[in-house]
Amino acid sequence: MAGSTSGGGGALSAQAAAALGEGIGLVFGRWTALQMAVENQWGGRDSRAKADQLAESILSWFANSKGKHYYEDLVDMMYDTVSESFNADFEDGSVEEVAEQLLIMHEECLQSNYSSVEKLRNSRAQGNAVSQSRKMVVDGDDDSSDDEDDDDDGEPSMMDNEAGSAEKMAVDEPKPSKPVPDADGWTTVPPRRGRGKN
Repeated sequence: MAGSTSGGGGALSAQAAAALGEGIGLVFGRWTALQMAVENQWGGRDSRAKADQLAESILSWFANSKGKHYYEDLVDMMYDTVSESFNADFEDGSVEEVAEQLLIMHEECLQSNYSSVEKLRNSRAQGNAVSQSRKMVVDGDDDSSDDEDDDDDGEPSMMDNEAGSAEKMAVDEPKPSKPVPDADGWTTVPPRRGRGKN
């Protein structure tokens, strides 16, 4: 963020506070790290309530604090809450991105400009952020495996060579029938495979 403040502490109108609250909810719904924490219950059974409480705390911070709203204060508050509520540290830079987006949205709402909230509302993601990220990973895996198999030179790929040699090694490897004593008269006993397991 270019500046470290979000402007003055002007009071939000009831309409602006409602729009900002909706915007915070929409941003949190797209915040993959937070949604993973909620879905996987990193904060326990009440993880959803903890995420909702974070949204309410941020809205209250914007609506009730006097003076300027500092980016660093919002980031610190979000990191502290995530750490305490979900026993997690989001080190992917998403806390900073979300904080910046919320500060911009707050500034717009102060000016009765709800365009960013409208944009989020109109571009409502299909499904939630976690399922979207899983879909992208699955799609990415399919693409990368297709690229590896498509060698234009007609030669088998490294993966094909490794798989073939692994099969040969398993087939060509002789199995010792009996332990053979070495020069000192000692016999190496092979491990018991599969014995003793129920």
